[in-house]
Amino acid sequence: MSAPFTKGSSDPTVQPVPASVIEQVDAADITLSNPKRAVIALGANLGNRLETLQGAIDALEDTPGVRVKGVSPVYETEPWGVDPDSQPSYFNAVVVLKTTLPPSSLLERAHAVEEAFHRVRDERWGPRTLDVDIVTYAEVVSDDPQLTLPHPRAHERAFVLAPWHDVDPGAQLPGHGPVADLLDSVTRDGIAPRADLELRLPE
Repeated sequence: MSAPFTKGSSDPTVQPVPASVIEQVDAADITLSNPKRAVIALGANLGNRLETLQGAIDALEDTPGVRVKGVSPVYETEPWGVDPDSQPSYFNAVVVLKTTLPPSSLLERAHAVEEAFHRVRDERWGPRTLDVDIVTYAEVVSDDPQLTLPHPRAHERAFVLAPWHDVDPGAQLPGHGPVADLLDSVTRDGIAPRADLELRLPE
């Protein structure tokens, strides 16, 4: 039943909003007002690497409770932990998110995005269509074997630190200090910025 028309109403045909819906909206607003900052590292060395990275960014943005706030430049990187020239080179990037998802749910979404791009986990250091790794989640430090935070090798990987520093020069890696200092302490051999390539921040 519609609300009775009273002077000053902009539209007398509008149905009243149930109190239960108002409560749900208010609860969502409270949740969304306190998002956590997360940093995600992306990598691909099979197929159309740039298109895959952009697809991963778009898929993350399409996730309820996730908003992509920053996208780094693209770096081209020699494969890690394998013989030279045994695999195609990687394209790497870092994405900064705001999210209301807990770390476990964000990890599930990361795996789902990998699977959507046909990621196969049958060989350590093997080539892959897509890597989606959670580098940090707020200031959380955890030794959980399902999701160690921050990522246990991020502090020694220039292909994570360099794009991360580009998108967030003041970033800190929990337990390790400023990303700028960490980047100064590692070699950049084998990684190169690709100024000719660009990833888009979702609209």
